Amino acid sequence: MKTIETDAIVTNEGQLNLNVSVDLAPGQYKVVLVVEENTAQTPKQNRLNLPVIDVGPWPENFSLRREDMYGDDGR
Repeated sequence: MKTIETDAIVTNEGQLNLNVSVDLAPGQYKVVLVVEENTAQTPKQNRLNLPVIDVGPWPENFSLRREDMYGDDGR
């Protein structure tokens, strides 16, 4: 089984047009279509709803190098 994600256009006549290039042999396949409502117009939401803490920009000379974070013994 393969999963293919692509964009599609529905015409005024109700026809679904999509272009995909798949590595499948010619033949008949069972296809499942999932339609998301207006994904282009709805903003993505944080699904986990995690808190966001803004602490502002980092100090100008801030360093995360091991040598700057730890002593001479490396711990």
